[in-house]
Amino acid sequence: MHHDTPPAPTDYFGAHIPLMDYLGLVPEHIEPGLARTRLPWRVQLTNSRGDVHGGTLMSVLDFTLSASARADMDAGVSMATIDMTTSFFAPANGDLVIEARCLKRGRSIAFCEGEIRNAHGDVVCKASGTFRIVRPKPAAGAE
Repeated sequence: MHHDTPPAPTDYFGAHIPLMDYLGLVPEHIEPGLARTRLPWRVQLTNSRGDVHGGTLMSVLDFTLSASARADMDAGVSMATIDMTTSFFAPANGDLVIEARCLKRGRSIAFCEGEIRNAHGDVVCKASGTFRIVRPKPAAGAE
C-alpha cells in the first residue's frame, strides 16, 4: 500500500500559515518594508465566473501586507489585522503577483499598502491595512 506524505509546511518569511499553504501562496521576496508573493492560478480559487475569488485576493493581500511590516522584526513577532480596505479594479485571472510596502511602523501599529498584478502587469486590486504588532510574551521568570 502506498501512502502519500503531506508536503512540508511552507516557510512564509519565518512563519507557518496553514491557510496560505492551502491557497498555494508562494513567498518570493522580503526585505525591510517590502514583501512579494505569488499566487498560481487554480480552479479551486475561482468564483462562478472563473475569476480568482475576491476573498482569496483579500486573504493573500492581508498576509503580504503584514509580512512587509514584520520583514526586519525579531522571530516570533506577528501581526493582527485591525483594518483593511480593498479596491477591485478588474477580474483576476491567471497567476498573480502580490507586492506590499510598509509605509510607517511604530511601536505597536504598522500601516501598509499593496497591490495584486496579473501576468500582463495590470493592477487588479489594491489594499491598505493597519496592523497591531504582536510580540511574543517573555518566558516565565525572564526579566
